[in-house]
Amino acid sequence: MHISQRTLHIPTSPIRKLAPIANRVEKTKKIYHLNIGQPDIPTPESFFKGVASYHPKVVAYGKSQGDAKLLEGIRKYYAEWGMDYAIDDIFVTNGGSEALSFAIMTTCDPGDNVLMFEPFYANYKSFTGAYNVEIQGVPTSPDTGYHLPDQETVESYITDRTRAMLITNPGNPTGVIYTREEMDMLARIALKYDMTLIADEVYREFVYDGEYTSFGMLHELDDNLVLIDSVSKRYSACGARSGCIITKNRDLQQELLKCCQARLSCPNIEQLGAAALYSTPKSYWEEVKKEYTKRRDTIKACLAAMPGVISSDPKGAFYVMVKMPIDDTEKFAKWLLEDFDIDGETVMITPGNGFYASDVNRGQDEARLAYVLNTHDLEKAMHILAEGLKVYPGRK
Repeated sequence: MHISQRTLHIPTSPIRKLAPIANRVEKTKKIYHLNIGQPDIPTPESFFKGVASYHPKVVAYGKSQGDAKLLEGIRKYYAEWGMDYAIDDIFVTNGGSEALSFAIMTTCDPGDNVLMFEPFYANYKSFTGAYNVEIQGVPTSPDTGYHLPDQETVESYITDRTRAMLITNPGNPTGVIYTREEMDMLARIALKYDMTLIADEVYREFVYDGEYTSFGMLHELDDNLVLIDSVSKRYSACGARSGCIITKNRDLQQELLKCCQARLSCPNIEQLGAAALYSTPKSYWEEVKKEYTKRRDTIKACLAAMPGVISSDPKGAFYVMVKMPIDDTEKFAKWLLEDFDIDGETVMITPGNGFYASDVNRGQDEARLAYVLNTHDLEKAMHILAEGLKVYPGRK
């Protein structure tokens, strides 16, 4: 059987690559999962009430663009943020992942490239690889908090095949929140080269320090902007697989509708649950933000106490990028799972090299940690990590 080069070009997700080992090890050890952005905050009850309200005589196809209640819920949500989007600007997708796939599919041809700022969300490689689109990686540095280089430097990475820029704000895996000056710079570049700016803003509510501005508030970008969103992180509903892609560009809207029609529709049940989530009171967010601020402060303090470990200073989202005094974080991650434990407990991390594209050697001594556990479990996980670093055979 022939296997397409397209799929062979898609890398294995570094976030889930070690899952088979973890599945085997979990039979004998407890694993603290810091490898995946799966919040443990309870999903609001409104989701389950929305799902329970669905009981038709026939489970029929839904509308390709999305359920009317969900579309209206999304529209109102953005209006509360001061962003004026019409129903026609919004397309419901099977999670933020499908939204990203649609964004790449509709703005790039095979052989084109997308500008991304390293380290970036590792699964972006899958969304580009599936459509034979390349990533043009622009390095950022932990020394500057992973903020963007100046405009001249960014422009030096643009080629005649660069069609889009893709950025996560707040950042995954670094937790950086981009300044208004950085956002204005990217807007100028997008307009200068008539590129699409794809803004992945699924962590919009997870902001602990400083101010946050959505790219949707930069009105000069209206015709060149694509917003990616999801209920997964915002409402701790990753398994609902409900996201959306938003743009005011009329030509692009026509092509997005074709994509939605080609996959027929999103599941009706999940859409009603997601629609109900958009009615969640703001008090929910006040408590969630307090909890994640404690978790962020906990992991920062624990990492600061580990000799030789350098970490990013996360201002948003719920990830931190760490540089460790070891030979290879993938080897270290496997070793933690298979060969190390404290009282039958160990920890799982995500190796860092999958978050880079410009150099295959970058990120080999880095890892992404997701602080999605309660502070008690997070402290235990950090203790295990610290003790493991002390005795790991590949420590430098």
